[in-house]
Amino acid sequence: MNILFKKDTKKMNYLTVILAVFLIVYFLIISFTYIFQRNLLYHPTENNYTGDILSVPVKKVNIKTKDNIELISWYHNKKNEKLKTILFFHGNAGSIENRIHKINHFKNINVNFLIFAWRGFSGNKGKPSEEGLYEDGKSAINWLVNKGVKQENIILYGESLGTGVATHLAQNKKFAGIILETPFTSMVDAAKNFYPYIPVSLLLKDKFDNKNKIKNINIPVLVMHGEADQIVPFFMGKKIYEIAKEPKYSYFTKHDNHMMEYDENLIKAFNAFLKSLN
Repeated sequence: MNILFKKDTKKMNYLTVILAVFLIVYFLIISFTYIFQRNLLYHPTENNYTGDILSVPVKKVNIKTKDNIELISWYHNKKNEKLKTILFFHGNAGSIENRIHKINHFKNINVNFLIFAWRGFSGNKGKPSEEGLYEDGKSAINWLVNKGVKQENIILYGESLGTGVATHLAQNKKFAGIILETPFTSMVDAAKNFYPYIPVSLLLKDKFDNKNKIKNINIPVLVMHGEADQIVPFFMGKKIYEIAKEPKYSYFTKHDNHMMEYDENLIKAFNAFLKSLN
């Protein structure tokens, strides 16, 4: 009897040690994720889509935020007050140079554009955060307005993470329209897709709640997403489109990954959206 009791006690001690080790490791993983979450979310030094030559003329300017951070920016102005102006909010990785393959197409489209780099990106000072990016976006809008561009002639264009900023700033405003390329429903939802074993809803600082904010947008919306997206699942973009109010338009493809191909079909959808705003 004593032998059996000792065996059971030894077994329970063994299981207790395993459980304790598991809990310690899990706690360390959660702690690491919480402390370094913004390093996991923002990747300013990632350098994709290199080697493209800028073929559209731009004026390089610095936009100053309220907290005195200067944002490197490129402004393309066709000197036609009737044209809409695209305000481009890029994603969570890389520099504005990594978007040359996109903005080059604006050369032959009747549209002006302003693209800028977030704080902490492209050599800008500061550290990116949800509130910080909102401030950067507001500063870019104010810069355009101070240049004489009317709010109703500005089209907010969000790319991936930039959709969170575009959606936030478009709420209850009278911009010309909003374009969302590969949007997510919320950063909590997106993080759960990568870290299903972590209570991200409790830990995440930068939530970018697109699915609730899209309900407050009362301007034309174009949602673009590819079914082959390996970073932001396609169902999220489709959900954003379903929630969005009319008038709304979609450009969904079978084979596009996270960064969509700026091919003839996309440009056609882009031009059709622009035409609908006039």
